[in-house]
Amino acid sequence: MKTRKTIPYTVSIELVRGIVQSIERKGHAPETFLLQAGIAPKLLEQAGARVSSDQYIALMWRVISALNDEALGLFSRPLKRGSLELIARVASAEHTVQGALERMCEVHNLLQDDVEVSLLVRADEAAICVRSLSSQSPANFLYEYLLRILWRIASWLMGGGLKVRQFDFVFARPDYVRDYGEAFPAPMCFGQTVAAFWFEAGLLRRVCRRDESALRSFVASWPAAAVIPARAGNEVAALVHAYLQQSRPHWVGLEATAAALHMSAPTLQRKLSAAGTSFQVIKDGLRRDIAISRLGSSTVSFATLAADLGFADAAAFQRAFKGWTGSPPGLYRVRAA
Repeated sequence: MKTRKTIPYTVSIELVRGIVQSIERKGHAPETFLLQAGIAPKLLEQAGARVSSDQYIALMWRVISALNDEALGLFSRPLKRGSLELIARVASAEHTVQGALERMCEVHNLLQDDVEVSLLVRADEAAICVRSLSSQSPANFLYEYLLRILWRIASWLMGGGLKVRQFDFVFARPDYVRDYGEAFPAPMCFGQTVAAFWFEAGLLRRVCRRDESALRSFVASWPAAAVIPARAGNEVAALVHAYLQQSRPHWVGLEATAAALHMSAPTLQRKLSAAGTSFQVIKDGLRRDIAISRLGSSTVSFATLAADLGFADAAAFQRAFKGWTGSPPGLYRVRAA
């Protein structure tokens, strides 16, 4: 049986900038935090750059520890360490998922003064909504971070694998939206009155069954749980990702992948589209993450890397890499050093 080294998930540099800008507003110099996390500060100047999930998690940990703030400095007062555990603990004591989500919102609102979190039920859909209470427009990252955090807590309260139907954002569609990758694995709408993530309302009737052991495991997963994508919530995309990874070094196409998954190519395309992604997006995302990982951890030649990633030659790989990250691989390697 073939075994494969797990490909590290990568995170957009825009989400790194979100943390950097937040701690700068609190009067802290970001360079030390970045270097301690193994992130070259000059990567911030590179549009389309990405860092490994390990680096991003390390950065989050250092900021949380230094500021004693699980909100990474985004609120006017800190969300002290242990706050997210408190939210999960209190919410999980409720009998139903609806009660648990309502309690999650209530406790979160007690712990900070900057946003109002609420549960909205509309026909067959429900949403966790985030509304700013500030007279000034919050940074995009506040919504990007909070929606991820609240989604993961809600998913855990439901037993895992909460599939989001749509993400709503208050801000306009950003230039870097393509860099979100799997951070928001569903259709996205921008310029909305409140930020939110939508899901099937029928899930609210589930019984909430979370004991102390489950709570401890969940808390131990933070902050990685807020960073690493939960592919289990999108089974078809997860199957495509896994099949492409196990098929390496043969980079199979849509038809072969669909056949391996016992469906037609149009059916696979339709299911991926409904999940807010596509076969090419998944394939390119995997190749991008492999390339970034190997460029930052080895002296592999572009020709070898191109062959390993299924490109005809080094030039084709370099064009694709620049399209993914905005920089040629040679410059990316230098800046990441």
